[in-house]
Amino acid sequence: MNDSTNRALRLGTRRSRLAMSQSGQVAEAVRELTGRPVELVEITTYGDTSREHLAQIGGSGVFVSALRDALLAGEIDFAVHSLKDLPTAQPEELALAAVPKREDARDALIARDGLTFEQLPDGARIGTGSPRRMCQLNAWAKALGKRVETVPIRGNIDTRIGYVEKGELDAVVLAAAGLSRIGRIDVATQLLSPDVVLPAPGQGALAIECAAVNAALAAQLAELDDPVTRAAVTAERSLLAALEAGCSAPVGALADLSPSSRLRSSRGGPKADEQAFTELHLRGVVGTTDGNTLVHLSTTGHVPASPDDLSTPLNMGRELAAEMLAKGAAGLMGERAL
Repeated sequence: MNDSTNRALRLGTRRSRLAMSQSGQVAEAVRELTGRPVELVEITTYGDTSREHLAQIGGSGVFVSALRDALLAGEIDFAVHSLKDLPTAQPEELALAAVPKREDARDALIARDGLTFEQLPDGARIGTGSPRRMCQLNAWAKALGKRVETVPIRGNIDTRIGYVEKGELDAVVLAAAGLSRIGRIDVATQLLSPDVVLPAPGQGALAIECAAVNAALAAQLAELDDPVTRAAVTAERSLLAALEAGCSAPVGALADLSPSSRLRSSRGGPKADEQAFTELHLRGVVGTTDGNTLVHLSTTGHVPASPDDLSTPLNMGRELAAEMLAKGAAGLMGERAL
């Protein structure tokens, strides 16, 4: 491979509008960082071509494998993934070089007539392909004394919004981050509080991956890493891994940092913060898709000041998962990932 500093770096990305948008944003940051041109290489993944629902095809890795194969084959230099699509087991031959600053992790409701979830009528039909969303939306509806029908859907963001615009569904639920990245957050009629709907582990965050042997590139890409985001998603993904659950399992998780605290980046850069954070709050939920049974627990831990010490977030995820399993979480997830 020609490693000349004048050669364009090849960024592998899925072909969807959202993937191209977020990869384009990363490409611009890498151009500024390295001074090298970056070209987008569009790659079709199994998750893009399959018409089955994600819960049926397993979810874990279906949007990632083709990009990783291209990395290992030397066809691209680095890849950008939505972190929530990334399997929790990291291959030794690939480096998770950076997790940039996270977008809004919340889910967004897009409903007819500008309605909020509380205002939806009894029996409202809500589109989502996520068992995690189904279980929490159904539980929320029951708490409000009404019923909703969750309808499995696939398709890109515009297709899903179209179900509401055409009157086929009363509402759909999508990730707020995706709407923001393609400039359509204005269509959201409500941003769903994590107090009632926890997002998917890693939702709103991106993952920048390269071959582990390309240490020089990995070191450059690491400048884009946000240590606050890295600590939070490490805790969330540690929980998911310890539950032995895949990306399509009905598992929600969110790690929050104390509002007055931030982690100083030892890597420097313009986003480094002088104040160290010490407290991380992790919430997790597992439930049946009908919303009848949920296990919802949380924990708080003190985190070392070094951004490279992720032992506490890792342990917090494992310990919270153990508590959830002891409360019966395993029986609520259906088939667990192996």
